[in-house]
Amino acid sequence: MKKTAVTLLLAICLCGPAVAQDLQDILSRIDAQMVRVEGGSFTMGCTPEQYTCQADEKPAHRVEIATFQIGAFEVTQDLWLSVMGENPSAFPCAECPVETVSWDDTQAFIAALNAAGGHYRLPSEAEWEYAARGGRMARGHPYAGSSDWAEVAWYYENSDNRTQPVGRLLPNELGLYDMSGNAREWVQDCYQASYDGAPADGSAWTQGDCIDRVIRSGSWYGKPSYVRTANRFWYATYFRNNNLGLRLARSVSE
Repeated sequence: MKKTAVTLLLAICLCGPAVAQDLQDILSRIDAQMVRVEGGSFTMGCTPEQYTCQADEKPAHRVEIATFQIGAFEVTQDLWLSVMGENPSAFPCAECPVETVSWDDTQAFIAALNAAGGHYRLPSEAEWEYAARGGRMARGHPYAGSSDWAEVAWYYENSDNRTQPVGRLLPNELGLYDMSGNAREWVQDCYQASYDGAPADGSAWTQGDCIDRVIRSGSWYGKPSYVRTANRFWYATYFRNNNLGLRLARSVSE
């Protein structure tokens, strides 16, 4: 499984900013790494296995998710460089997740892909959590694919104080890697301090003051409680940090 992950990742490697044909090749290779997540209903937030829940993970609530696609891996530095022509990351490493990108930066990156014919976006927060938990295949783990955080997450005790190449630890039930650690991931939603009034249809919550956007996943310097699938945080849309990255999603027309 690990060899396959690295092989797929290396296939995306291009040098320098992308030209038109390069972008078409990039889109094809991104598509090959998108995982179909079959829709379903789940309880989002502070469920029983999610110990040390924070106030903004409550109340737990039912959400109906439509079928969508999400990247098997976090967007890598190599992919970002190929599209944007520069690598902002604090920890240079082609196979590692791109970091030190703001929510606004992610929108520029996605716009560049979509201008070439892609149909990508950030996942909604509900989609992200549903996928991290394993979707229809969920087994009730507190982390994405395991009840042992060290099997699936790069965090402060095993990361060597930096990001690590994607796809090196175990995937979750859907074949998604690094959803409990490595880089934190921007999602589409505006941050709300609780789930009171949250959409029940899995769509992004974009009402209210949207200067702050939600981030999901733990990170290379997070502690175990931060790599739980229900853990959430936020930053202003312009904020950059060496633990902030992204994962692509795409809607599916049934």
